[in-house]
Amino acid sequence: MSPTWDSTDPAPAVKISIFGWARVVMRGAILGTVTFGGLGLLLLIRLIERPVFGVDRPVTPYITQAVCRSAFVIIGMPLLVRGPRLRVPGAVVANHSSWLDIFALNARKNVYFVSKSEVADWPGIGWLAKATGTVFIRRDRKETVSQLAVFEERLTHGHRLLFFPEGTSTDTLRVLPFKPTLFAAFFSEPLVHAMHIQPVTVIYHPPDGNDPRFYGWWGEMGFGEHLVRVLAQRRQGKVELVYHTPVRVDDFPNRKSLARYLETQVRAAHTRLAE
Repeated sequence: MSPTWDSTDPAPAVKISIFGWARVVMRGAILGTVTFGGLGLLLLIRLIERPVFGVDRPVTPYITQAVCRSAFVIIGMPLLVRGPRLRVPGAVVANHSSWLDIFALNARKNVYFVSKSEVADWPGIGWLAKATGTVFIRRDRKETVSQLAVFEERLTHGHRLLFFPEGTSTDTLRVLPFKPTLFAAFFSEPLVHAMHIQPVTVIYHPPDGNDPRFYGWWGEMGFGEHLVRVLAQRRQGKVELVYHTPVRVDDFPNRKSLARYLETQVRAAHTRLAE
């Protein structure tokens, strides 16, 4: 993982009108009810699912998917999707621009995110991440072997892990170089000949008349501050997901070449389609 990316050009302050605050209250109340109501239902079903199926989760990911799809309806933000679904064993990688990425990518398919360990302690978000099966990793080389073992276990159980190889979120206008570290797990003997990885490009189009970085979440921006700004917006922009053709891991000689190829695919679509 990397330190948080920052910009020398700070995002302009956004003034929220009285009507904007009314939207924050209304949308926030509905979104909170749906999100934490879904969390409660998920935890209840997990009480049965865990002892019966163990690591496997045949039911609860669909609750997560339904909540995430509902979130975009509540916010009033169109979610556009193109490209094939990953229907073979493997993982998904994407560029990272906002906390909204989590909702967008979960809305499309059942995935399990890989996140830095600090997220587990964040109020609200940490609870959601734990409940939905997020894999937490530490920036400690001493734990590399144990973390690779967790990756292998989850992947061999058919879980589709999703991670952000940039290691940090940005302002939506760029794709940072992909770090190859986490790709090492896919070259282990149990996985290398069975796994596929699908690159996904996440593109945000800002609301008309707003800063092109409107949905970006970077630097020292607080989650609550950014959430309020999004909820207050009368007419939203849109988010677009472009799913590229999955590639076989054993078509590449090592993790660095695989990371470079996936970055090229994600970056090309981002450059071509982002406006």
